[in-house]
This record gives sequence, structure tokens and C-alpha cells, in this order.
Amino acid sequence: MIANIVTDLDPNAVPIWPIGGADLTAWQETQPEAAKAWCQSNGFSAAAGKYLLLPGENGDLAGVMLGLGEDVEGSSGYWAFGTLAMALPAGKYRIEGDLTPAQADQAALAWAQAAYRFTRYQGKDDAARETARLCLPENADGKALNGAIKGAFLARDLINTPASDMGPEELAAAALDLAKEFGGTGTVIVGDDLLSANYPAIHAVGRASVRAPRLIDLRWGPADGPRLTLVGKGVCFDTGGLDLKPAAGMLKMKKDMGGAATVLGLAAMIMSAELPVSLRVLIPAVENAVSGNAYRPGDVLATRKGLTVEVGNTDAEGRIVLCDALAEAAADDPELIIDIATLTGAARVALGPDLPAIFTGSDELAAALQQRGAALDDPVWRMPLYGPYMERLKSKVADFNNVSEGAFGGAITAALFMQNFVSDPSRWLHMDTYGWNDKDRPGRPAGGEGLAMRALFAVISERYS
Repeated sequence: MIANIVTDLDPNAVPIWPIGGADLTAWQETQPEAAKAWCQSNGFSAAAGKYLLLPGENGDLAGVMLGLGEDVEGSSGYWAFGTLAMALPAGKYRIEGDLTPAQADQAALAWAQAAYRFTRYQGKDDAARETARLCLPENADGKALNGAIKGAFLARDLINTPASDMGPEELAAAALDLAKEFGGTGTVIVGDDLLSANYPAIHAVGRASVRAPRLIDLRWGPADGPRLTLVGKGVCFDTGGLDLKPAAGMLKMKKDMGGAATVLGLAAMIMSAELPVSLRVLIPAVENAVSGNAYRPGDVLATRKGLTVEVGNTDAEGRIVLCDALAEAAADDPELIIDIATLTGAARVALGPDLPAIFTGSDELAAALQQRGAALDDPVWRMPLYGPYMERLKSKVADFNNVSEGAFGGAITAALFMQNFVSDPSRWLHMDTYGWNDKDRPGRPAGGEGLAMRALFAVISERYS
């Protein structure tokens, strides 16, 4: 179990009362006068995320009041448990009151997420630090919690690691380690072997770097199970290529492999839950660098599917490496292909940093994912595969260009580009994600983040269990 969660429900643990604003008066009436007076003198109003420590008769801690605000019917207010996990003194705590399974899961998840630290370069050891530990709530799913935390921490660690230590080779090693941990298998095609194996687009983008490009291919699960393939963009650093990014545009480009990190985190959740699927994970891992042999604007690139692509901008490299991986994924004829990529700034302009854009030819899949995302406070938003915009990717010298004419609809045209490399859009879902938290929030620290990973897992689990 996670370090700051304990499975036994200790009756001597300090109680935590999650209280909505409308329930505060009724709760106070059930308490001793001293507790009621303490609450009033401290101005506690059960505002969302606010908490109050209740002193005991002997100066010990008698309990904790946690405000949920006015919206207490759902589970989103329970992210506040992430704040408590860091604020409370060391010891054991338990949640008082009846929580729905969703609320219990959310409270435990937020508490467990608070344990995340990325201290690889700080020379600090938090292992011996005493922490506040939460007794797993009665209705919480401990196995699912373990999988969610493993996946989240893995994705964060991979994204947060700077490109100096997380290049294509290191990303491949992390993926192979994950497959080995769960009894899966993995292969990696490296460097010029990509050409002989017919992955020319991946090679073209990654050849300029001294760190050879590669295609990572993991498999796990019964061969006769329903086939599920995850594809993740693994651009370990993106200079923009010859269409060089400005300095400010490169500051977060270690996160341009956030799609790969997210699919590996999702794979960890799937394997931890032992879902009955035949899982495949494909990650084109490259560094988009600048050198004398870098691919150029105006070049025409071959792809695995046989389609040709004119390079309108070398900074739109993610869709180029993904097209080879998607073609390979489609050739295996899986029941579902999910690709995740930190693909366009246009998606962020449209939806902001916390709301990944999804594209799919399946209304049922899109509705299920939006519904589960809303319920888990792990949201996504569907955007259209608007066919007429494919005209914006026209080319006079190739089958199409990798960028559209003009600045409009960039996330849509990127998705349409990639749709050309899957055989059935109704069995494909593309997610354009930010992969990052710009600021600290309870249970969601600033830095790398596998956005919508829990929502995706919920849909996959319901579909294949």
C-alpha cells in the first residue's frame, strides 16, 4: 500500500470530519459546547479546502474539521484531502461519516497524491520523514488506488526528468522496465534500423540528434484477449528543428514526451488491475534537434503507410512521428487505438491547460469518456473531426502537408492529419494534452501530469471487464 495510506481502520486514529457549508450548524449541535465555541471563535465556515484542528482535553489533537464548501454531492471537494495530508502533524487519521465510493476514492487518491515528490536533483531524502497517514476509507478501492498512484507517479517522474537524463534511450529503458515488472515483453528498433523496418517518418524527425531515434513496442496480456493499443508521442526534447522555437518556447519542452509518459502510466494502471486485454504500447521516441542532417521545411517525407508528407514546419514533428506508429497500430487491427500527445498549442488556446481535447469517430466512446472524466474530476472535452478542414492540409507536391494554411483550427487539422493513418476512426481516439500542471493544487503538484489517465482507465475497465 502507498506510504501515507494504511489499510487497517484504527479506531484510535484521529477523526476527520468532512463538512459542507450547509451541514455545519447541524454538525456543531452534535458536539460538546467547547468544540462548538472553538469552531465559532476561529471563524470556521466549512469553506472549500479550509480546515480546523480541534484540541483535546489534554492538549492532544481531538479531531480535524475539513470544509467542503457548498457543493458536497459530488466528489471534487474531496481533493482538499490532499492539502490535509501535507498540513497535519504526523500520525494516523480516519474519516468520519458515510462517504460514497466515489467520495472515498477521491479522498484517498488526493491524500496519496500528496506523497509525490520529485527530489532526484535536490539531494534530499524524505523517506524517513514522518507523515500524516490516512486509514483507507471503508468504501475506497485499495487496489484501484494503488494502480492509479503507480501510474500517476510514473508519468510525473518521466515528464519531470530533464531531457539530459530522459532521452529516447532512457525512455525506452523505463518502458522496458515497466513491461518486465508485469511480465510483459518489449522490443526497440533503433537508429537506421528504423529505415530497414519501414519507419521512415520517425527516423526523419530524430536523425539530427546524436541520440538515436527509436520505436518502443511493448506487449502484455493474453494473446487471445481483446486488443487494445496505446500510442504515445515520445519527443524527449523539441527545439522546433530548423523552424527553431524561441527561447521561451523551449522552457518546458522536456514535457513533449508527455503523451508517452501518460500512456505508460495508463499501461501501469491496466496491468496493475490485470484487465483481460491484449495490450500493446507503441512509442516513437525521438529528439527534434538541429544539425546538418536535420529534416527541412519543404522536404517530402515517406511514411510507413505509403503516404507522402510535405514538411510545412519542422516544429509540427509530433504528428509526423506518430503517423508511422499509428499505421503500425492499425495494421494489427486492434479493437481500440488510443493515442496521446502534447501535440498543439491550439488545443491549449481553445481549452486551457487542464482540459485535454479528444477526437474520435465514435460518439459512444466520446460520451463515455466525457462522462467518466466529469465524475472523476479528470475531465476531457470532445472536439470535432471536421472533414472539410482537411482541405487546409493540401500540398502540390505530396499527399498532404504536415501543417495547415493559416492559423485557424490547428488542433482539428492535426487530428485530421493523423486520422489518415488509422483504418477505422470509430475505433480510434486521439487526445491532445498539455501534460503539465502550471501551479500547485491539492493532490496535483506543479509539474508533469498524466491528465485524463484515470478517466481513460475507467472507460477501458468498464469496456473490457
